[in-house]
Amino acid sequence: MPALSLVTLVSLVSAVFTKQLDAHPPQQQHQHWAQICRGNPGNLIRGCDRYGCGNFGADRHSGKEKHAGVDVICADGATVYAPFSGQLSGPIRFFHNGNAIDDGVQIRGKSYCVKLVCIHPFRYHGQIHRGQRLGKMLPMQKVYPGIISHIHVENCDGSDPTHLLRPAVPPLPQQDRRWAAVCAGNPTNEIRGCDKYGCGYYGAPRRNGKGKHRAVDVVCADGATVYAPFTGQLSGPLKFFHNGNAIDDGVQINAPGLCVKLLCIHPIRYSGEISKGQVLGRMLPMQRVFPGITSHIHIENCDHSDPTSNLERGKGQ
Repeated sequence: MPALSLVTLVSLVSAVFTKQLDAHPPQQQHQHWAQICRGNPGNLIRGCDRYGCGNFGADRHSGKEKHAGVDVICADGATVYAPFSGQLSGPIRFFHNGNAIDDGVQIRGKSYCVKLVCIHPFRYHGQIHRGQRLGKMLPMQKVYPGIISHIHVENCDGSDPTHLLRPAVPPLPQQDRRWAAVCAGNPTNEIRGCDKYGCGYYGAPRRNGKGKHRAVDVVCADGATVYAPFTGQLSGPLKFFHNGNAIDDGVQINAPGLCVKLLCIHPIRYSGEISKGQVLGRMLPMQRVFPGITSHIHIENCDHSDPTSNLERGKGQ
């Protein structure tokens, strides 16, 4: 009898536990969502542009509100995929004005419920499976010219979906965290020293000591090929001088945890995804504007932090 009672007890506990698992599937089973937009396998989040920033909690309406979603970078017209399996419902009208991007759909699964906005789904109802084609990205550039085109991804309960968007891959080795060589002919990303115009290190005096250099100047010969320091999404153009001189051009690269501006270069394009080490553009003729200066690329983190450690390739190894 005791042995039989024990077997019965174990069976009863197992049955209860199984029901609990059915009702609350373990998060580890679906810890990360699938790729949402074609061309963005890592679900890269929009950085900051003149319209604002794409991270969860970013300021909206001059700081009076907070961003309740996450903006996943997606080129206009790109194919959109379901992040998880679930039931579709819609349409969702986020702007309520019938503009070119006022469309979207909701997906409700066992563990998640999310709204994907600024896309046109192939259908608004029925079942969809993780990774299945959901629709296409709408023409955001028609409504917000120059913005980093993106899908607005918002959890139905208002929680932060950022951790679910990150691909389930191990962290990169330490040596891969360093940025690639930025300029041909400067494999170690040597930083400009001091010349008659000033110094190139982070924090160097500017405006007769009244300001500080919030960037790093990487040595680069006029006309040299420029490479992407890391994989990310391009946006631009950037006009640093705002006077149309020969070096007043540049581009921004956004990636998870990274956002950098590269100035005094002419990129081969201002939008789309670029891979680490891929040709980004060419160095502009700085000597025409500042004769005798050490020609360089102005590299500035979007949050004005110091990028020097990322640029020191292999130092001390």
